[in-house]
Parts: sequence; structure tokens; C-alpha cells
Amino acid sequence: MTAGPTHSSAAVDRQPPAAERARTVALRPTAALHVAGAGTCPVLAATTTGDGDVLLVVPAAGGAAAALQASPLGDVPARLTVTDRAPLELRHPVRALVQLSGWLTPVPADDVAGLVLDFAETSPVDALFEVGLSAVLVRMDLAEVTLEESGQSVDVDPDDYRAAAPDAVSRVETDLMVAERRPLSRLCGRVQHWAGRRDDVRLLGLDRFGVRFRVQSRRGCYDLRVPFAVPLTGPEGFADAVDHLLTCGPA
Repeated sequence: MTAGPTHSSAAVDRQPPAAERARTVALRPTAALHVAGAGTCPVLAATTTGDGDVLLVVPAAGGAAAALQASPLGDVPARLTVTDRAPLELRHPVRALVQLSGWLTPVPADDVAGLVLDFAETSPVDALFEVGLSAVLVRMDLAEVTLEESGQSVDVDPDDYRAAAPDAVSRVETDLMVAERRPLSRLCGRVQHWAGRRDDVRLLGLDRFGVRFRVQSRRGCYDLRVPFAVPLTGPEGFADAVDHLLTCGPA
């Protein structure tokens, strides 16, 4: 078991790289947009495509679109914050957030159709149907990426962020939690035994490197990972990996 936060090289090798974790968080649906000179602006949807483009759907009559229209340079500084919340009920449900900072720029009319399709491949949301009607598609030229999780903040190189892929297991973790509910409950029981009766252990999340738990006590909480023997390449091997965790130690 690996408790976080930690700085040992062995522990770092037992979790997805920071750029991959940031890309995973960036696909969550809860996003907030702050635009220089306009403040907090509504954003209907946001994603990072497979090619690493940061795209946003914003209201055509909203603050972000107005700021772009008024900008003499054709772009405007902005920060997009995406929050990752646990799929199960927790006292503190926020698992992580990622801040993407840079410059919002208009998408040329000839590129809109293709980028809408790229957007839909990673985030098939209803807001895309409004592009060209009540919404517009804009792009963020990325300058800074910051990932916050487990009480720590990590700066991610924008090029590493664009090159990374989101975690394939995390993307379907809700379905896996349902399908593997019983073995995950047994694993949670083992973590509970390790943590002690006074601490409350809850399932926090899944990724290709292992199963994450939130340990809550009267003095605070911390996150803990039970790592797989070998990182997975996709969700297909998840059930076998959990079974291995349950058979490699005492029942």
C-alpha cells in the first residue's frame, strides 16, 4: 500500500505520471473559466482532444466571446479550472483539480467542423450541437498546467500534458466499480484492517496503476493506493488485477 502524498521514487513509479493524471482530470465535466478583464465566465463544455488541443464551448452572448471580440490582439488571457470529484459519497469529495492557463483564441470558421468532431471523440456532450447557433468554439493556447491533489500542487510541462493520454481505467471507473463491487469491497475491508477501526476507509477511485482509497479520521484524511503488480494497459485486465491483490496476501 502506498499512502500519499509521498516523494519516494518507488511510490512515484506506482502511480500514473503527473501529465497523465492532469489529462485524466481535464476530461471531467465540472469546469470553470476565468477571463482577464471579464472575470468568471460561463463555459458550456471543455475538453483536451487526442491531439492535445484545449477546446471550449462558450455562449455566443457570454463574457468570453465578448472579451475575444473586444481584444485588439485577437486573444485574451484565461484560466480554465477542471475539478475531479469522487463518484462515491465522501466527506471531502474533491479528488483533484487541474488549472490550464493561457490565451483564448477564436477558431477559424474552416476549422470548426473538424475540431467539433475531435471534441466529440473525447467528450461527446450536448453543448456541441449549439456551436454555430447559441455557442461558439474557442481554443486555448496553453502556457501553464497545474495539478492539485492530495494537498499538493504540481506544475506540469505543457508539452508533456499535450503528449500524454488520459488514464484508460479512470475513464470507465464508475462502470468498473459496479461490475467489481464485491472484490473491491473485500479489498476495502483489508485496507480497513490495516488502517484500524477508528479510521473510516472509503473507495476513492481507480486507475491503471491500482485502487485508491480515502482514509478519514477525526484528525483529518489522507489518500492511499493499493498498487497492481503491473500497470494495466486498459480496463480489460482490471478484474484479474484485483483478484491478484486479494490472493497475494492473507484473506
